[in-house]
Amino acid sequence: MDLTFDHTCQVTPKKDPSKEECWCGICRPPPTRPQLPQRSPAYKAEVQAALSKRKESEACLGSRKELRERGPPKFLQELKDVLLVEGSAAKLECRVSAFPDPFIVWLKDGKELKDGPKYRYVFEDPDVVALVVRDGELADLGRYTVTIKNPFGQTSGSACITVEVPAKVNKGPDSVKGKRGTTVVLKADISGEPPPDVGWLKDGDDIEEDERVFFDVGDTNTILTIKNARPSDSGKYEVFVENNLGTDQSFARVDIL
Repeated sequence: MDLTFDHTCQVTPKKDPSKEECWCGICRPPPTRPQLPQRSPAYKAEVQAALSKRKESEACLGSRKELRERGPPKFLQELKDVLLVEGSAAKLECRVSAFPDPFIVWLKDGKELKDGPKYRYVFEDPDVVALVVRDGELADLGRYTVTIKNPFGQTSGSACITVEVPAKVNKGPDSVKGKRGTTVVLKADISGEPPPDVGWLKDGDDIEEDERVFFDVGDTNTILTIKNARPSDSGKYEVFVENNLGTDQSFARVDIL
């Protein structure tokens, strides 16, 4: 079979015959497609990371939906005890699965804490629940409890804040003038956590306790007692306190006439 056929091109007339073009659609070649720009490996990595993040987000939403169908909140990570140094801040933190977003209450030794300058409630999506305790002081020592509720139920957890306070003489002893044979008492108010070691000195030397001269140490004070005072008891007395965070001291003068 003879498949040849006659074709007469139609040309667009030009002033210059050498530049005449055929527009018949057969002789004229198809237009070329523009080349797409080549993407760098870094760009491809960004796209891949974005896709992975989207998949993780979809999985998270799916797990939340599943939890909503199953019931009340539950801990993924329990609260842990925290050490708070005086003057600093501490953060009690746990991880919780809860959907819809829960109602949170924090308590210290059974008493509810209000969200404010001292105590800051924190809920960091998707699952972090925390309490920030600011301006740490010895009064912050105690057991803290968080209760997490949603329409399907509630759960609670507890942890302790231990406070460390540098040893300090809050009020030093007063200087004393006494008579021979009387009892002289020097008292100092102290603080510190852990409880500090306490010592008394006379004229720079440690006082050796006996039945006549001795000192007692309480939770908030220390008392030096000198019975049947003598002129030789006159001198410069020093009380000092020390724990792992620091030391402090104070002085007083005793004169026995």
